[in-house]
Amino acid sequence: MKRALALCAALAAAPLAAQELKLPGGVRQLTERITALDSYDLPVGVYADGSVPSKRLEGQVERRTWRFQAGSRTTLQILAPLREQLQQMGYDILLDCEARSCGGFDFRYGTEVVPNPDMYVAIHDYRFLSATRGDEAISVLISRNPPDGYIQIIRVLPDGTQPEAPLVVAGSEVADEALLAKLKRDGHVILDDLTFGSGAADLGEGPFASLAVLAEFLKENPRARLALVGHTDDVGTLEGNIALSLRRAQAVRNRLIEVHGIDGERLEAEGVGYLAPLTSNHTPEGRELNRRVEAVMLGG
Repeated sequence: MKRALALCAALAAAPLAAQELKLPGGVRQLTERITALDSYDLPVGVYADGSVPSKRLEGQVERRTWRFQAGSRTTLQILAPLREQLQQMGYDILLDCEARSCGGFDFRYGTEVVPNPDMYVAIHDYRFLSATRGDEAISVLISRNPPDGYIQIIRVLPDGTQPEAPLVVAGSEVADEALLAKLKRDGHVILDDLTFGSGAADLGEGPFASLAVLAEFLKENPRARLALVGHTDDVGTLEGNIALSLRRAQAVRNRLIEVHGIDGERLEAEGVGYLAPLTSNHTPEGRELNRRVEAVMLGG
């Protein structure tokens, strides 16, 4: 009996297992503040009756933020893979809401947010998630200020526990594998981390993880060929949008040639304007999703 109690005590005092949470490719960490003993009010419900329902937690509090190029990804597209990973790690979701259902302005200013410029929250475009696993708690806040996306993660560990490694290991392996799998399966894939100026055809500085993945694929498959196809929303004339979408596709083609060393004979560029929307152009979110460049697999 004494040996069993001693074993339990040793396990309780042992460091927690390392936890890896994959973030989007190309993230840049902005802040990391770890306080050995602090408190955090974990939101557990949406704003109601003048306040955000929360649970006061005490222990080691870790606050981290990141910025990355969101491209055409929505806040849900950014949050969904993180939520799935947390569930696989054994966390129970307490709250999962988007800006309007969370409480908009009132929720955002009723919960803890790392100050600008290290975290940006658009009042009408954010998502929040809180979860627990035993005595451990975590919150995830996602927002965008196009072309940038922002992630805030706050984790609370019970006093006396010491993790073997930080919670987050930023990496693009998951995104890279998904992009290639979709290209091979469907014959086309959206390059959703690309950024362009509003109404402009100049491709952002990058680096863009999607183009590195395409370049590596083409180098490993010397007979493969791709068409890069630009798409727009429906603002403006068809002729103007076709011209703009073509210039954007050409900019992506040029980047693959000039930066990644791909033979131009293996790349085509086309523009179809607003003729192939993903969704309705009746909302700002829909128009943003429809503005994109896709890679299309061509026959040998």
